[in-house]
Amino acid sequence: MELLDAIRRRKTTNGPFLPDPVSEEHQRILLEAAGRAPSQLNSQPWRFVVIENRDTIEQIARISGESMTEAMSNGTFFERYKPYFRFSEEEMEQKRSGMLFDKLPAPLRPFTSQVFTKRGQTLMNTFGVPKTLGSENRKLVAGSPLLLGVMLDRSEYRPGQLSSFYSVFSMGAAMENVWLTTVELGMGIQFISFPMEVPGRWDEIVSLLRVPDDLELMAVYRLGYLPPEQRRPAIDWSSSQRKLASQYVFRESCDTPQQGWDEPLR
Repeated sequence: MELLDAIRRRKTTNGPFLPDPVSEEHQRILLEAAGRAPSQLNSQPWRFVVIENRDTIEQIARISGESMTEAMSNGTFFERYKPYFRFSEEEMEQKRSGMLFDKLPAPLRPFTSQVFTKRGQTLMNTFGVPKTLGSENRKLVAGSPLLLGVMLDRSEYRPGQLSSFYSVFSMGAAMENVWLTTVELGMGIQFISFPMEVPGRWDEIVSLLRVPDDLELMAVYRLGYLPPEQRRPAIDWSSSQRKLASQYVFRESCDTPQQGWDEPLR
């Protein structure tokens, strides 16, 4: 597969994976790709924990599902991220960023434009949507054959210092390598983010994975092989739009947007 093709096909997997275990060969390929990422002074500040134990995965799934229910019930998630929510193709075309919510539970569809308002929050809680979504999230994580914890060496990750910026930048490069490699291997990947949204829940995962004091747990991902057809969750979105080159590329100085690159290459 050509690299540019993998970049264009890269996406987040919102649906379930096949139950098949991820082969050791593919695990090694993924982590080799991560380790080949660039880092400041070849510091290689990343560390990874590969998780296949079913009990551990079930516990992380429970924490994730409960966190999602809590964050969506109290409105903190919607309040924090509402600038990124889109509710029409026209808005998505205009913004060319964010997430288009094109799938909602039937009781909420008449209230699409109000979903993330106070009234919408009340409706969602009345219909039990946060609990339903939390349950679905738990099942998705629990059904994943492989989880990947991403950590940074605290001797490199020192907030407020340049080394911290360098280490986070390097971690991003390492995970992009992993993400692109999943495309090559017929796999999917998704960030398990909701435990980070609720105070105290991320610490439970840190304890569960026995992360030592000299490492900082930065992220946990779920991975697995993709089924032929993806089942969409009760609330789902699409995010295929990308900004035009003239919206994020400048020529010579930031006074001059790039012209002539908005049409995609063939």
